[in-house]
Amino acid sequence: MLFNFDNSYEKQLEGFYSKVKPAKAPFATLIKFNEPLASSLDLNYQDLQNHELALIFSGNKLCEGSSSIAQVYAGHQFGGFSPQLGDGRALLLGELVAPSGARVDLQLKGSGITPFSRQGDGKSALGPVLREYLIAEAMYKLNIPTTRALAAVITGEKVMRERMLPGAVLTRVAASHIRVGTFQYFASQNEFDKVKQLADYTIQRHFPDLTNSKNPYLDLLKAVCDRQAEVIAKWMLVGFVHGVMNTDNVTISGETIDYGPCAFIDQYAASSVFSSIDRQGRYAYDNQPIIGQWNMARFAETLLPLIHDDSQEAIRLATNSVNLFNEKYNDLWLQGMRAKLGFFNQEDNDRDITNKLLELMEEKSVDFTRLFRGLSSCLQGDSTSIRKLFTDDSTNTNAEKFEQWFKVWTERLARDPSDTKRRISLMNSVNPIYIPRNHKVEEALQAAENDFDFVPFKKLMKLLEEPYLKQDGFEEYEVPAPSEFGSYQTFCGT
Repeated sequence: MLFNFDNSYEKQLEGFYSKVKPAKAPFATLIKFNEPLASSLDLNYQDLQNHELALIFSGNKLCEGSSSIAQVYAGHQFGGFSPQLGDGRALLLGELVAPSGARVDLQLKGSGITPFSRQGDGKSALGPVLREYLIAEAMYKLNIPTTRALAAVITGEKVMRERMLPGAVLTRVAASHIRVGTFQYFASQNEFDKVKQLADYTIQRHFPDLTNSKNPYLDLLKAVCDRQAEVIAKWMLVGFVHGVMNTDNVTISGETIDYGPCAFIDQYAASSVFSSIDRQGRYAYDNQPIIGQWNMARFAETLLPLIHDDSQEAIRLATNSVNLFNEKYNDLWLQGMRAKLGFFNQEDNDRDITNKLLELMEEKSVDFTRLFRGLSSCLQGDSTSIRKLFTDDSTNTNAEKFEQWFKVWTERLARDPSDTKRRISLMNSVNPIYIPRNHKVEEALQAAENDFDFVPFKKLMKLLEEPYLKQDGFEEYEVPAPSEFGSYQTFCGT
């Protein structure tokens, strides 16, 4: 048996979902199967042929014990509240308990119409499936909490978007698919008995140490705020822009979910926006911590009747907890930046040093990833490549400013007690050489969609398995897009 399902969500939360069968894929073909992830989940896949895996991960064959449900939720989308959303093109196959004891969801994306499809076809195109597979696994290797990809399958049919595109299905693994929007759905209908039921289930599943808390629902809010602060700080430290931080895309577990209009910054600009539909920059790079706290305020609203019987006291307690988000985020971000800059100890002006560097990077449109990775080379006596990033052919103004910053940085390092070898090791463990460069991602997706050529996709996947390790022959993956690539825009893909 491939899966040993144990479906607690279906058993314990009746009324939180609809039972749905996935649509049949006419010619299911396996593109990619994540064997390391499958092994970590103790799946017995070794005796299965690719065509058998394709049948399972397309939804053509439901394995014994599968629940096959579409979850209901609501959500604030670009600030406006939608009272009912739900899995419009996804189905939860069931839950697995890994050898580690962790419980995870197994979900199909692109598996057909559900009651929540809102006149959509419930299908996925090949490009968005491969994008999510690639970015999710890259994020995992960058040590960022994330959902993961287990399999990608071509369905053998076409789906209509702006043009006809090959259809595909992604199998996603997540700690759970409980979202802020899941709580919002029932709270907006004043079904606080169900909010309590969901909160109790969430605590049991994700925060069991809160079970005996004096105020478990307030502590749940605090715990979720902490996890969101952590994941967003990690996004910021690698230059990741999620692109669609709606509350239905905010997991209670703290994992990054939904990789539609996401992208990584090349030339640093704090206000970077890549999503074609984010015309106001709501989800811009530098807005992500602000939106993170805003989303936590929306989560807090759903829990108010559970936090305290007195509404004013509930608001006071929840507000205090949400207000701590910024402090938590800023501490985690600065801690991460200290590591990126090679600091082991702490000094009061570390934030100023960091912010000044970011200002200089923005003035000169310096590549985020190359700059931070290159700093460790300076400690080995080679600062040429870093200095070139700040040199202007017409004026040396930026170069002079950088030299001033460089002097402050080296003096700061001299006051740090660690040795150079240990410092370089720290910096190289948190500053990747390789990220999913936007132009390389597009190159891989277009080759797959236009020609069913998966070589660029698989090559990029292989490279991103070791983002911190220099790999010969991949120099073109270290540099930003050429000028002809132009301004990058991403699309939702639904």
